[in-house]
Amino acid sequence: MGTPNILLTRIDNRLVHGQVGMTWTNTLGANLVIVANDEAANDSVQQNLMDMALPDSTESRYFTIEKTARIIGKAAPRQKILLVVKTPQDALELVKGGVPIKKINVGNIHFAEGKKQISPTVSLDEKDIQTFKELDQLGIELEVRGIPNERGFDLMTKID
Repeated sequence: MGTPNILLTRIDNRLVHGQVGMTWTNTLGANLVIVANDEAANDSVQQNLMDMALPDSTESRYFTIEKTARIIGKAAPRQKILLVVKTPQDALELVKGGVPIKKINVGNIHFAEGKKQISPTVSLDEKDIQTFKELDQLGIELEVRGIPNERGFDLMTKID
């Protein structure tokens, strides 16, 4: 299996939406967005909505977490990939499944009761914090950044 050309892996509990789809793909120069999410993989309505948030020049694929881990290594080098997942746990599952993720963009994790807010768009519960610690120990860079022209920061500086 080859090494897929993953430009960035993004955690966003809305997956691909609004301007974010356009902004990140254009900034990165991605020509393939892979959404690794078990629900979206089986929901054509959700897929059509996400496709509308992407530039016409960008292809999209909607795979389950398991299928993503199994086949991403077959991607051609010319496929410049933005990989999008919904949760830190899904990202960790991909890493454990052998997906060569070096850097994760933590974009959006909704606030809920009992969560600690570490940025306007990112709130973490204990399970999320444990998951990020595990990703950090695996040597993965974790950057909180909503949109490309925003200043990002290292997530680990906020949870130690």
